[in-house]
Amino acid sequence: MRITKSHKIIVYSILVILSLYFLFPFAWALITALKTEGEAFSFPPKFSPDVPQFGNFIEAWKSQPFGTYFKNSVIVTVMTTIGQIISCSLVAYGFARYDFKYKNILFILLLSTMMIPWDVTMIPLYMEFNLFGWINTLKPLIVPAFFGSAYNIFLLRQFLMNIPKDLESAARMDGANEFQIFYKIFLPIMKGPLTLIAVLNILLVWNDYLGPLIYLNDQSKYTMALGLAAFRGVHELQIIPIMAMTLVMIIPPVIVFAFAQKYIVEGVSGSIK
Repeated sequence: MRITKSHKIIVYSILVILSLYFLFPFAWALITALKTEGEAFSFPPKFSPDVPQFGNFIEAWKSQPFGTYFKNSVIVTVMTTIGQIISCSLVAYGFARYDFKYKNILFILLLSTMMIPWDVTMIPLYMEFNLFGWINTLKPLIVPAFFGSAYNIFLLRQFLMNIPKDLESAARMDGANEFQIFYKIFLPIMKGPLTLIAVLNILLVWNDYLGPLIYLNDQSKYTMALGLAAFRGVHELQIIPIMAMTLVMIIPPVIVFAFAQKYIVEGVSGSIK
């Protein structure tokens, strides 16, 4: 069916309206963060500050050790992303490209772990990490990522199963070993779904509050999510610093998502170049 110009105008108009609807809370948070206290609580509300107070961000940042929180969040996010990419790609490659005994049973067992809520494993995991002496360190937030995720393994395995078997057969005929086939052929092909996994992991880990709350005690170990929650408790009635630090909190995931959109679409569609 041919799409007429009028239909395109209607569709784009609806999309613009929906975009403005979803962007309005972020715009309002930015405007509020740039106001003075009097302007923030004025009635009727002012839609723009008379003089933007960019110093509000600096004051809010210096009020608590957000530099330390940010560093901890970056360490946890980067390390868990690396761990997920390495472990999930290797396990998925094994399930998709090799035949071995009990493969289907093992894969079903792997998928069955997705039905176990994290709330059920929370206490046993805490007891295990406490036995290792990892409580109040970043290890409980990082190390599990190097053992993979059932959902990510399933996603990569389904992607790899669509690739013809002739690809690695030709590579073996050319003298490539198993590691070279994985590293030089399949890893570049998986760029799209791996980027999708990386972005999903970044969004999940960066915004994770419950995990750091359980395992971390010292303020010097706090992540941004936990630090922001503590900051909100101290500045409960001060809306401006809360808005300022909330915006700082959401900037890194937004930047990552903006630059990775192309690969996310490729990862979802499962396209192979």
